[in-house]
Amino acid sequence: MTRPTRPISWITRARKDFEDFPEGARDIFRVALTIAAEGGKAEIAKPVKGLGSGVIEIALPFRGNAFRLVYALQLGAEVWVIHAFQKKATRGIKTPKQEIELIRRRLKQLEGILR
Repeated sequence: MTRPTRPISWITRARKDFEDFPEGARDIFRVALTIAAEGGKAEIAKPVKGLGSGVIEIALPFRGNAFRLVYALQLGAEVWVIHAFQKKATRGIKTPKQEIELIRRRLKQLEGILR
């Protein structure tokens, strides 16, 4: 028996930022999101520390750049894409603090809307 595929929903700003990614990078992210929607976790996906369970980041090095996409699993029946961005720092793998704060704000707003 197969599990039902969850719908993927996007915060509008995250969708716009995602559309600016190179096509090849978008294709890889789409595959990872499909795996999430089907109940799995892509190898390039990992939990975001400090934001609660079910908040996952996909980190993708692509043609010398670093792209990130953050989605949430715990908000209703959907997979919610919260944020998409190109990481500017060339050193370190940590997600920049200002990006974490933006993700935290968007999660709070979305939780308020969905309840």
